Amino acid sequence: MIFQYWYLLPVSILVATTAMASGIGGATFFTPIFILVLRLPPEVAIGTGLITEVFGFTSGLYAYAHKRLINYKLGFNLLIVTIPAALIGTWMSGRVDPDILKVILGVGLFGVALSFLRAPEHKDIVRMDDTIEENYGGKKGEICQITAAGEKICYTVCNKNQGRLISGIGGLFVGLISTGLGEMNQYFLLQLCRVPSKISLATSVFVVALTALTAASGHLIQFFQTGGDTLTTVFRIVIFTVPGVIIGAQLGSMVANLISKHTLERFLSILFILIAALTLGEVLL
Repeated sequence: MIFQYWYLLPVSILVATTAMASGIGGATFFTPIFILVLRLPPEVAIGTGLITEVFGFTSGLYAYAHKRLINYKLGFNLLIVTIPAALIGTWMSGRVDPDILKVILGVGLFGVALSFLRAPEHKDIVRMDDTIEENYGGKKGEICQITAAGEKICYTVCNKNQGRLISGIGGLFVGLISTGLGEMNQYFLLQLCRVPSKISLATSVFVVALTALTAASGHLIQFFQTGGDTLTTVFRIVIFTVPGVIIGAQLGSMVANLISKHTLERFLSILFILIAALTLGEVLL
């Protein structure tokens, strides 16, 4: 039946709202749901999660572009690494044993949880921004951006090669298990590459959105090649998840202003540890 997965509409709204409020990719939530609840094969769950995520990210990407916070040159420098890596990950996901994929996903979710536990608080981010401005901004800055609000932000991008390497690994994991790039990007753009937090977040969303689109397209091609029940199942899922994430993405921006991001990150870290344990338990127990 075409309405078999109708309940994914409210679930998707909730997931997308949480994802947008926390700044994490929606596929990080959807892939475990599709594996643990819908019992989909890992490679199908990963591809379907990425297809859903792309629509949710579009809203956030438009908002950051409108605010003129994206450093497109830096973004494209990362994309030349993340896109090929994501395609390799996509190719691997269709050839790796499903149990191994579950183990990689479980370990990846533990990594996401750890990144939340280690995420700096707002006061620490402000302190890092001040340090960046003092040492790499002002007249010393090699790059200056003027936002839509008229704010002039100057800075110097450091450790570019290390940033590309780290983002490339994240891109590989996006194609392979649908998550990892956003978390790695945001941490290393701010703390390693010395890009101010506003620009880091916006540029990370830009890179993740296009990388996820590439990986999702690769998975979609594989679904069409497989055809049959797989393609039908994916279609029956996304007709409910796509509208859900579009709605949730709009709600997420409002929720972000009501809930402490640090508190939300602590809650999600516990949630992802639990989901990771359940995912690994399916294979190891």
